[in-house]
Amino acid sequence: MAELLSETEISEALNKLPYWQRAGDALERTAELADFPQAIAVVNRVAEIAEGVNHHPDMDIRWRTVTFRCSTHSAGGITAKDVSLAEQIDSTIDAL
Repeated sequence: MAELLSETEISEALNKLPYWQRAGDALERTAELADFPQAIAVVNRVAEIAEGVNHHPDMDIRWRTVTFRCSTHSAGGITAKDVSLAEQIDSTIDAL
């Protein structure tokens, strides 16, 4: 099982993830895309990544706005898996 990050480790991770914030026991980012098809394309790419690493974020789609929440539910909070997935989500959005 993945180990929970300490408060210090979470703060350090958030310093490297400028679009993300802590939301309780999760990392959260909201991204506004150009249009609905682009939002769906990002969600589809993130779904592929999540399947590949067997770690799935919560995703909320509202027209062209997508909110991602990364938390390791089996560990009860934020782990290195969440930080890694957040970085991959950023890379996916930045690639547009």
